[in-house]
Amino acid sequence: MTAVLSARPGVCAPASVTGADLRVPLVTGEHVRYANLDLAASAPALTAVADHVADLLPYYASVHRGAGYASQVCTGVLEQARETVGRFVGARADDVVVFTRNTTDALNLLAGCVPGPVLRLDVEHHANLLAWRSGRVLRAAGTIERTLADLRHALRTDRPALLAVTGASNVTGELLPLAEITALAHAAGARVVVDAAQLAPHRPVDIGATGIDYVALSGHKLYAPYGVGVLVGRRDWLDVAAPYLAGGGAVNAVSGPDEHGAAEVSWAPAPHRHEAGTPNVLGAAALAEACRVLPGALSPDHEATLLHHLETGLRSIPGVRTLRIWSDSTDRVAVTTFVVDGRPAGLVAAYLSAEHGIGVRDGKFCAHPLLARVAGSADGGAVRASLGLGTSLDDVHRLVDAVDRLVIDGPGWDYAVVDGRWSPVPDPRDADPLGIGTPTGPARPGCGH
Repeated sequence: MTAVLSARPGVCAPASVTGADLRVPLVTGEHVRYANLDLAASAPALTAVADHVADLLPYYASVHRGAGYASQVCTGVLEQARETVGRFVGARADDVVVFTRNTTDALNLLAGCVPGPVLRLDVEHHANLLAWRSGRVLRAAGTIERTLADLRHALRTDRPALLAVTGASNVTGELLPLAEITALAHAAGARVVVDAAQLAPHRPVDIGATGIDYVALSGHKLYAPYGVGVLVGRRDWLDVAAPYLAGGGAVNAVSGPDEHGAAEVSWAPAPHRHEAGTPNVLGAAALAEACRVLPGALSPDHEATLLHHLETGLRSIPGVRTLRIWSDSTDRVAVTTFVVDGRPAGLVAAYLSAEHGIGVRDGKFCAHPLLARVAGSADGGAVRASLGLGTSLDDVHRLVDAVDRLVIDGPGWDYAVVDGRWSPVPDPRDADPLGIGTPTGPARPGCGH
């Protein structure tokens, strides 16, 4: 059965993604190829991932202890997925792979296992800023060199149990030197968890080589948008902590309950200790397939070329400013965030979508403390363009040209804030192309890791 559900090289190009030829309507009535430059928020499925899930669907059944053939197949797929994801992040032999819903879920799970305070920087996504129950938030300095010096001092004085850092900023794409940071933390007796949601879709992650203790990431950032994330790392904290959720699948045995409703429970060790309930088998299989395909598809040099053209083009436009955290950073993934003088970020994003068929992100990207420092715009928000598999140089040029036209001529349509978001007025585009009905009421504020 392994052969039936294994990766199938040759079925599609490793870098092909679903929706690559999607055409979207403009307010002018035209249809154009969609330029998806919002990959840092959520990435489309790799074609290989979608095909793998389709192959698995006929076998979908319960896992663990099921006697049926399909159940045994799915159990094997789930447990093999752990091994595949572990290899993808360079897990050590005794590390645990726990499936979660996403990066936020993984970090909150770990928060319940940490036996002490947590130190983190103020540049973090809210998932890695708010999950921790105690500890301190350290303001990042204007250079990486100074930030490392401040971290070294804080580690020695605060004596945290854990240092939580981002692998790549979801706002600017800038990378921190993870091996050096891990060495600083270990020297102070602290462990390190890396939020790799933005790093893993662009660069190899090797926790064994760097010494990182825990890593968290999301399938929906990794071209496997099937509702699964993962926490990978050292077993000891996970084995003694209270289960993340109490329920079936997380126990070895239950006796009772007595007349007071209490029961004697023997909890399973990790990973099952923290995976109560029916697991997301399809999501785990999708993530594992992405982890098999991605190493051969990633091209940091190609992304660097696209990023260079994007930043050079944006900086050539009067009144456009790209954002950075550290003046001495030299390594980045393909994420650029910018502001346009005199134009609210939401208006810029709505214009790019409605008049040019370009998808970007606007707002504060669930990194409010960081945006408050670096955006310098009237509304405190910015526009983010994020590149990845399937992004072409034409997509980059389309964005630069569209922003240039906005600055020179202004929008060609009327826009207003509707239900809390900038929108074209009127908007003649079909809001329900799938025929499932349109939502009512104000939209929930978007986040985007």
